[in-house]
Amino acid sequence: MTMIVLLGVLLLVIAGCVCVVWAARGGPRWVRVVATVTIAAGELVSRSGKRRRSGESQE
Repeated sequence: MTMIVLLGVLLLVIAGCVCVVWAARGGPRWVRVVATVTIAAGELVSRSGKRRRSGESQE
């Protein structure tokens, strides 16, 4: 079951990356929306990782 969930997440990540590249080349509106959501999710994950690392260095 865990493998299926991880595979699903991997497919979503790959699809999001494809949409980002396609949107950069002028894809349809729905691709630009998916690309925006993908980039926003990446920023959230990046900020979360930075906070976690900075919190560890202060302890």
